[in-house]
Amino acid sequence: MSIMRTALPLVLLTGVLTGCAGLQKTDWPTCAALGGVTGAALGATESSAWAGGGALLIGGMAGAYCWVHGDGDEDGDGVPDSRDKCPGTPKGVQVDASGCPPTPEAVVVEEVVVVKEETIVIRDVHFEFDSARLTAADKAKLDTVATRLKQEAPSAQLRVSGHTDSVGRDGYNQKLSEKRAYSVTEYLVGSGVPRSNFVAVTGAGETHPVADNKTADGRALNRRVEIQINR
Repeated sequence: MSIMRTALPLVLLTGVLTGCAGLQKTDWPTCAALGGVTGAALGATESSAWAGGGALLIGGMAGAYCWVHGDGDEDGDGVPDSRDKCPGTPKGVQVDASGCPPTPEAVVVEEVVVVKEETIVIRDVHFEFDSARLTAADKAKLDTVATRLKQEAPSAQLRVSGHTDSVGRDGYNQKLSEKRAYSVTEYLVGSGVPRSNFVAVTGAGETHPVADNKTADGRALNRRVEIQINR
């Protein structure tokens, strides 16, 4: 029985101190409380009068041991110093499990490629027969083109050129291509495209075919208005 009375206090005290060593310094009140309970129990094994003294003695020892040997958190980031790989982190900075600020993800900046020059080819505007007047169907198609051009920056330069097939006299086709280029331009201006954007309105007649004038399909492709956009 005397051996039990001698060994039991040592076992309980060792258990309390070992447990406190795994806590943080700020947990010393918890260690002191556990030590106090253990001290009271140890004191009571000798005499009920010893319970208070045992609680005070063991509680004080446990609290002090926890403060000296406990794990600290000097930068207050919530990660114990023993695991903190980035000590001295500024207050309020979010950290990961190792106490370090997360590595920011690399920002991928996509390069915007600006096309300096673009040409809109309008082949399905046929005008009235042997005329530069636009039909209702032509106007509906040009409304879509106007919406597209109004999205361009005010600094964009627009060059409009009219083209015909090879049917008819060269001089007549030249004038007709010019009239059609101006007709398209005036409609686009009336639809809200700034007139200042148009820096050239010309007719090329039949001099710049893009298809064979010997076929109906080829001639249809050659009858066109082109709008060149320079940004």
